[in-house]
Amino acid sequence: MLSVLISVSDKTGIVDFARELIVLGWNIISTGVTAKFLKEQFIKCREIYEITEFPEILNGRVKTLNPKIYGGILAIRNKENHMKELEHHGIETIDMVVVNLYPFHKIINRNQKSKEKTLSKNVIENIDIGGVSLLRAAAKNYNDVIVICDIKDYKIVINSLKNNHFNNELRLKLAAKAFRHTAYYDSLISTYFTCEKFPKQMTIPLKKISELRYGENPHQKAVLYSIGEIKKYNGVISAKQIYGKKLSYNNYLDLESGWCLISEFDNFACAIIKHNNPSGCAESKSNLKDAYLKALSCDPISAFGSVVIFNKFIDENLAMEIEKLFVECIIAPDYSHSALNILMRKKNIRILKQEILYKKFENSIEYKMLSYGMLVQDKNNRILGEVENMTKRSPTIDEKEALYFALKIVKHVKSNAIVIASGTMTVGIGTGQMSRIDSLKIAIRKMKEFYKSEHFSHLVLASDAFLTFPDIIEESAKIGITAIIQPGGSIRDKELIKIANDKNIAMIATKVRHFKH
Repeated sequence: MLSVLISVSDKTGIVDFARELIVLGWNIISTGVTAKFLKEQFIKCREIYEITEFPEILNGRVKTLNPKIYGGILAIRNKENHMKELEHHGIETIDMVVVNLYPFHKIINRNQKSKEKTLSKNVIENIDIGGVSLLRAAAKNYNDVIVICDIKDYKIVINSLKNNHFNNELRLKLAAKAFRHTAYYDSLISTYFTCEKFPKQMTIPLKKISELRYGENPHQKAVLYSIGEIKKYNGVISAKQIYGKKLSYNNYLDLESGWCLISEFDNFACAIIKHNNPSGCAESKSNLKDAYLKALSCDPISAFGSVVIFNKFIDENLAMEIEKLFVECIIAPDYSHSALNILMRKKNIRILKQEILYKKFENSIEYKMLSYGMLVQDKNNRILGEVENMTKRSPTIDEKEALYFALKIVKHVKSNAIVIASGTMTVGIGTGQMSRIDSLKIAIRKMKEFYKSEHFSHLVLASDAFLTFPDIIEESAKIGITAIIQPGGSIRDKELIKIANDKNIAMIATKVRHFKH
């Protein structure tokens, strides 16, 4: 008679599965709590101690770690000496292992305080030892033992057994899943325990969330993964899509860029993202519609087919304005019922909701893939360093407000980056050029194109890195820029300061560079 060992934390579907196995002639062995549960459902099973002839000890910490269990799983059936050893020691074969693990991820997600406080008894006791060992042993011997770690596979296994279609391909598939499952589980634990930011060995627990429409291009397949178990406020990956077709790889990249940018603001703010860069961004102290219209005015042409991110509730009046523009995606904390009805008239829009948009990324790291490796760094959580006034003239209060706003934007623009702002709205953005002067020229061209008749007060410029040559200051003076913010630290700083003084431009050094590659 074939034997199956069942030890499951999640009991979903196990009763029906066990009954099907009994009908097919399988003998069930089970551990304490699972055995009790099965017996309560009138399913006959032998408890583990009846096989090991040894009781569960240490409050259940040791149940299955016994040669009579692992011998029965790991014995290679077509090796004569293996089978003779089993016979000699009175060990029965175990032909299927069904295990799901203690819910470590649920326990740690309930504990959001410091590691010292959350390494509690409850956390420690939800680290599965025997279950992981059983899965690995069964997966190692997949030619002879069926291993199941996913309740979704119960039906597949039963149907294959009934139809005698249980081939080596399915065995291997289940074994690979078991190894991935235990690796993911151990990765969650090691990540939780690790206090070093950049340890010698690093594991990243990735869990598939969804298939995407396609990758960067339609011929590329793409999938979205979360790092660890997804939480309610994990940025755009935990946003709820309430309308529209599937998101693509590029949609998520743009949403992420906008999410990180909009996280800089407390007041009403809107960011319009195109190809990972803001085409416009604005902050308003009065209302969200004002922020949107100002962000849109920066570059209404590039805003076509964009991703738009808001940090406050969207009402009907704002929705009517958004309806006028072709938008790929929109994300906000919430929407009025009438606003949703208006937005859903747009056939190709995707609407996402995220309850808390304003979020700082404290003490976090980010990853970027290389062909055969990975770059890991601190997330750029800083805005300013030790601010220094470089010129004779200090910025006015209005200029300081505009400079700080522009600096928040330039931090999220691809290098080389230049942002021209008036008050708390962008009026020109130059991005991703090999030389900084070319980025400035693009920003100026955009500004002149969309603000031909405007006369700005306190027009300011932000640069993501220090200014190397005087051309930036000279060109800035020609268009009426009155203040510049930049990291400082160039070998030509003295020359640049003299030119800024001659042009009556106030210039501030932040001592913090904001390259974004």
